[in-house]
Amino acid sequence: MIAVVDYGVGNLRSVSKALEKVGAEVRVTADPGRIRAADAVVLPGVGAFAHCMDNLRSAGLEECVREAAASTRPFLGICVGMQILFEESDEFGRVEGLGILPGRVRRFAPKDHALKVPHMGWNELFVRARAPHLNGIDDGTRVYFVHSYYVETEDPSIVATTTPYAVDFVSSAWRGNIFATQFHPEKSQATGLRILANFAALVRGGASC
Repeated sequence: MIAVVDYGVGNLRSVSKALEKVGAEVRVTADPGRIRAADAVVLPGVGAFAHCMDNLRSAGLEECVREAAASTRPFLGICVGMQILFEESDEFGRVEGLGILPGRVRRFAPKDHALKVPHMGWNELFVRARAPHLNGIDDGTRVYFVHSYYVETEDPSIVATTTPYAVDFVSSAWRGNIFATQFHPEKSQATGLRILANFAALVRGGASC
């Protein structure tokens, strides 16, 4: 069973429905016990970094999310659910994240005025590390983004994909059991479903689909 963490933010229904569509057993939950007992954990997120961190803590879920990320269970972070895995964000002043992955979150500041903020719509992925979640995903494949902030890291070993938009930003990260996407796989049509199917296959312990 995959636990989708319900801490009051994120496209919970969209994420859970997309996972169910690829054959996963899913439970949306705010119960730390169920999250600890799950075979895998998904941390979605939309909105402001600080708001997501505040909600996670006020819901009493920070510790079980940390435990899941530190375990061997597959763990997927989506959008701000990716960003809060990192050390800090510049959004509305310095805000501390979970510090599970090295790096910080910065606001886009494009010099080209044709590049609007937020970065919204379809853009390309360029594979830097062949995570199992990316099986069947080619360079130049397009996925859907909605964000004004991006991850910056000095550790290239965790970068799974990059995407060009003012800078070549980290569009997904991978370390051990953790895979995290700045884009929304649940909104990325066939490509997003392929990534979620690969994640579900890891949960089942089989080969990726």
